[in-house]
Amino acid sequence: MRTLSIGILGCGQIGSAVISLLRRKGGALLRDSGTQFKIVGVTVRNPRKKRAVRIPSALLTTRGDSLVRDPRVNVIVELIGGTQAARKLVLEALRNGKDVVTANKALLAEHGDEIFELAQKRGRKVLFEASVGGGIPVIKALREGLIANRIDSIYSIINGTSNYILSEMSERNLDFKEALRLAQRKGYAEANPSLDIEGVDSAHKLAILVRLAFGGRVPFKEIYSEGISKIRNEDIAFAEEFGYRIKLLAIAKRDRDAIEARVQPTLLPRNHILANVSGSFNAILLRGDEVGEVLFYGKGAGPEPTASAVVSDLVDLAKGSFAPYCRDGRLSSPRRLKIKSISSILSRYYLRFHVLDKPGVLARISSVLGRHRVSISDVIQKERKLGGIVPLILLTHDAPENQLRMAIKEIDRLGIARGGSQVIRIEAEPK
Repeated sequence: MRTLSIGILGCGQIGSAVISLLRRKGGALLRDSGTQFKIVGVTVRNPRKKRAVRIPSALLTTRGDSLVRDPRVNVIVELIGGTQAARKLVLEALRNGKDVVTANKALLAEHGDEIFELAQKRGRKVLFEASVGGGIPVIKALREGLIANRIDSIYSIINGTSNYILSEMSERNLDFKEALRLAQRKGYAEANPSLDIEGVDSAHKLAILVRLAFGGRVPFKEIYSEGISKIRNEDIAFAEEFGYRIKLLAIAKRDRDAIEARVQPTLLPRNHILANVSGSFNAILLRGDEVGEVLFYGKGAGPEPTASAVVSDLVDLAKGSFAPYCRDGRLSSPRRLKIKSISSILSRYYLRFHVLDKPGVLARISSVLGRHRVSISDVIQKERKLGGIVPLILLTHDAPENQLRMAIKEIDRLGIARGGSQVIRIEAEPK
């Protein structure tokens, strides 16, 4: 019988769930892997704090630097979050001959190059199934199950907070602030939810998926991210009138000379499979050249699903079944992926203006769009309110992003719209 000695950095909700799972399923894990999983140390901020699981005081320490150097430890499980302290401790663990399991998407997105390169030099392993999609095994699928495929595209809902908010806005007709407060009360959103609602969390996860799916280093800062905080009830309602739903998507596509990688609110046809992913659930839709479309769906966050993914990585370490490769090379590949600028993409668009109710307004807006090679496919113009402000909704045909943005700036300068314009990209055509 083998023993895997584990040091856990952080004992919040996820750390507690990992400890609980290892205790409850220890016998089954021993039977299936031939390994006993032994926790030899847990770092906490306050050793006296009451926790969801009982931990012997002898295992508790406030010194993460000591734990990553402890000669008894085979693997460090990093669950403290953030990037600065986590980066320092993970690198020190690798230098001291420890393998690492982490759920930290920000750490890998922003410092993955450094971490994977050091792991390769030291002959150590870094596993991170829990970093994307919680308990959804998409990392393993990309590394192993889909290895015979060239991955051509990723369409994903990988932030449960934003998906819950948009679902509540759609299903219960809540405005954004009401839906956010509800998400906070239910524990889906943090007190400061900016990383979730502004798309940064999704961009971190997309950077990891792109590295695995397309191979090579990913310049995280070049991934365009746009959040949902400017989405209004009327946008949800008008999208429905046109046959669409609004979702926060993390998208990556192969192009001839670069990769499209962006996070954005998106209009999807109501019959699209991702348009029907509701609540806090996640879904990742991959297209491979051999298998076609493959959907991964499930709980993308929460202590138990995340702990499940962490423990699966520990079992892979115990079995020696870890695949250290991404597409076209190792995770530490020197190849740098070129990310297309958002200004160079081609897309359809949903445009919403609040305009003065005067004759000729639509004609003036159409004229500006036409000069910038943006053609209109559909229009909703609500009932007249002579002398007042009325919503004007336009859908466009495919148009270059840079031309669309120049047109919007010109329209905003005309003085016929109030409160700024709304621009949301559209993916796929309604069937």
